[in-house]
Amino acid sequence: MKLKQALMSLILVGGLLALTLSYADQAKEKAQDSAKTSSTKRVVVNGVTIPAARIDLVVEAQVAQGKAPGPDLDRSVREYLIELELIAQQAIKDGLQKDPKLQAQIDINRENILARADQAHFAKTHPISDDVLRADYNRMKTEMSKNEYLAEHILVVKEEDAKTIIADLKKGGDFEKIAKEKSIDTGSRDKGGKLEWAPPEAYDKAFSAAMIKLKEGETTDTPVKSPYGYHVIRLVDLRPLEAPPFDEVKERIRQAKEQEVFGQMVQQLRAKAKIEEK
Repeated sequence: MKLKQALMSLILVGGLLALTLSYADQAKEKAQDSAKTSSTKRVVVNGVTIPAARIDLVVEAQVAQGKAPGPDLDRSVREYLIELELIAQQAIKDGLQKDPKLQAQIDINRENILARADQAHFAKTHPISDDVLRADYNRMKTEMSKNEYLAEHILVVKEEDAKTIIADLKKGGDFEKIAKEKSIDTGSRDKGGKLEWAPPEAYDKAFSAAMIKLKEGETTDTPVKSPYGYHVIRLVDLRPLEAPPFDEVKERIRQAKEQEVFGQMVQQLRAKAKIEEK
């Protein structure tokens, strides 16, 4: 249901990174279980050692992405890391490590990896109770609209064009035909301007405000301005909006909450830090 998508969109705001980290952490644990049965040997390339731990890490990542563990995967990973090491050694011979921009990129990548690791560690050491998650769930339910709407619209660049379309519709013009001919919204134009079922929060505020005032079958009397242009809106139908069960969305709420709490911790670090520009 679009309702579930609407609630999930609310709780996913700002939480995508936490979702990614959580999934990666779970996948890594599964991969480690699969990898325990194999014995990985280190590889030495021109005197430089590729540690077994590095090989295991790449194997785990591949398994997490759906590759079957086993000798074939181990061998392909080793070959990849050997070639990677050879290229890196050549880059050093060519003096590329002295490029300030390249060094800056290496430093940023290192800090990104450490930051992601710390966020995953923080989530483990600061677990969020179900009571807190349910409180967030209940708050989101109260903030959601009571209805979701099925609307159609015609979007044009100029206000005068929208006024002309409204006049044509009042004379009996076909909404879907006009939408296909004149709307600049490529997502709905070919469907005669018809949008998907959605709560008002899914739309621009001006669009939503105009839409919810309409009765079924009514069209806006004046153009509705948004950042995208001018809309002519018709309300097709509306229906009650029911929240999905708590257990169905609990983990997504947890991911968003973890992101929120981690962000608060980062702000505390910033407040205590001595930051200078020189």
